[in-house]
Amino acid sequence: MKINLRIWRQRNADDHGRLVEYTLDGVSGDMSFLEMLDQLNEQLTEKGEDPVAFDSDCREGICGQCGVVINGVPHGGQGVAQPVRTTTCQLHMRSFADGSTITIEPWKAAAFPVLRDLVVDRSALDRVIEAGGYISVNTGAAPDAHAVQINKKRADRAFDAATCIGCGACVAACPNGSAMLFTSAKITHLAMLPQGQPERVLRVKSMVAEQDAEGFGGCTNIGECAAVCPKGIPLESISQLNRDLIASLFKHDGKED
Repeated sequence: MKINLRIWRQRNADDHGRLVEYTLDGVSGDMSFLEMLDQLNEQLTEKGEDPVAFDSDCREGICGQCGVVINGVPHGGQGVAQPVRTTTCQLHMRSFADGSTITIEPWKAAAFPVLRDLVVDRSALDRVIEAGGYISVNTGAAPDAHAVQINKKRADRAFDAATCIGCGACVAACPNGSAMLFTSAKITHLAMLPQGQPERVLRVKSMVAEQDAEGFGGCTNIGECAAVCPKGIPLESISQLNRDLIASLFKHDGKED
């Protein structure tokens, strides 16, 4: 395959980035998207040019570090009109036709400053999680299996929310640059479980406050976040966050005022 690439190049956070065009021959349809970028970087290195900086780690769709915007869609959506939930590292070049032009950009959001090329600083998401603090648990011997009974529906919702990998695709897709789907997943995960109840009120207040302080935009329920989430976090999670946040206005440390 022959692929035409338009890639965002930016030397550092202070540089004014631009799209640079490259042509890559001999691309196999069995290559992952990141392997294609590896091949491009080998070609650039041989020419004495700077390789394209991009993030990756596990390359197995687990860590979420590989996120870039491909043809306007975070993670690429399998390169087709109807997005398929996937991470960039699990997107394969057979999703693109021979001779295709592919535009590759970093996550673009006020809270995600570009460090270089396709690499952005997503530490704001880490600080939102840190704002949630810890959960209170009794120390000592491990409890017996099934000692804490959890409703099946609530357990399923907690598990679904816990699958969030913090890739930031929801922020990149949102016209407002909102992180509500991410924050709501972290809040819903613990809100559905007995272990998350002691700090539930303080947690939602602190995490939403930190989210706003980091410069993420407000949520207007457009739904683009859920459409591109590689783990399928449902938009319903945002409703759970809003319910908890409203309830927190009438409670303090788990007790009604």
